[in-house]
Amino acid sequence: MARSRAAYEYTEAEDKSMRLGFLLIAAGLLSLLGLGCCWLRPALQERGGGGSANCTVLAVRQLGERFACTFSCGAACRGTARYPCLQVLVRTSRSSAPALLHEDERQLRTNPKCSYIPPCARDDQENSENVTYKQKYWKEKVGSQPFTCYFNQHLRPDDVMLKRTHDETVLLHCFLWPVVTFLVGVLIVVLTICAKSLAVRAEAIKRKKH
Repeated sequence: MARSRAAYEYTEAEDKSMRLGFLLIAAGLLSLLGLGCCWLRPALQERGGGGSANCTVLAVRQLGERFACTFSCGAACRGTARYPCLQVLVRTSRSSAPALLHEDERQLRTNPKCSYIPPCARDDQENSENVTYKQKYWKEKVGSQPFTCYFNQHLRPDDVMLKRTHDETVLLHCFLWPVVTFLVGVLIVVLTICAKSLAVRAEAIKRKKH
């Protein structure tokens, strides 16, 4: 009995391998739990009431109101500048009511009143020029041409997005890598146990022969 117990005792290398496997299993499970609660579930909720549609520009205008943005000019250099508010009103193929277009969900959360937030420059004039360029783009280059937009009737019925932040690829990677980590951990543990079991059996057969 003592010999059997000694045979099944793991070496230092095998013990480290088992610990690594269990660590990966725990990391995979915690990642799935954390991403599911903090990121995946809200993303699916945003997509749950949404879909795609064809949008057509109705009006492009700048409001008199200006908004603040924060620029960075070095490690310890930060400041505040201002930019004009550009609104792009569109009509979707799902509804005749006008909707306000946004770049994506992140821009919508940052400034729900405007359709575009320029890269924040130190000079207010440069920010204004960027917004004016975007205004000309929607007026002259897009014009009345239909384009694909995305909406969510439950969360934002009066807003549409030009692109979705939480697309299928991001959601796939959000789920894939924790699962891969979990499976690698399981594989390490199983292979370590199998290798130990085979080594014990080989040792037992060797003793019987002698």
